[in-house]
Amino acid sequence: MIIKDLDPQEVARQLKEDAIVLIDVREQAEYAAERIHGALLFPLSTFDPHTLPEHGKRKIVFQCGSGMRSAKAVAQCQAAGLSNDSHVKGGIKAWKSAGLPTISIDPETGKTRDQQ
Repeated sequence: MIIKDLDPQEVARQLKEDAIVLIDVREQAEYAAERIHGALLFPLSTFDPHTLPEHGKRKIVFQCGSGMRSAKAVAQCQAAGLSNDSHVKGGIKAWKSAGLPTISIDPETGKTRDQQ
């Protein structure tokens, strides 16, 4: 099994260039509380590699909270015969540590807000 660890800055650049599809494998509540712009939710607890969206020429990159669950998603894809091999090293924690933006929910108003 080969897992490519991508740093958050590289993933952000590829997202901006529309070169990847970012798949968040955290659970619904985690995703609702805070997420990366453009990430699609496919929780690991119900993950089926064969239900991933059509991505054309774009590459799929997985992301979670710290990198553990996204690595498991890569392993499940490879076990299912798919070529997906990349995830965000350190997950959303590393993403935020790199100063990259997220979307969160304001608990007082329920509105989304951009975080930097």
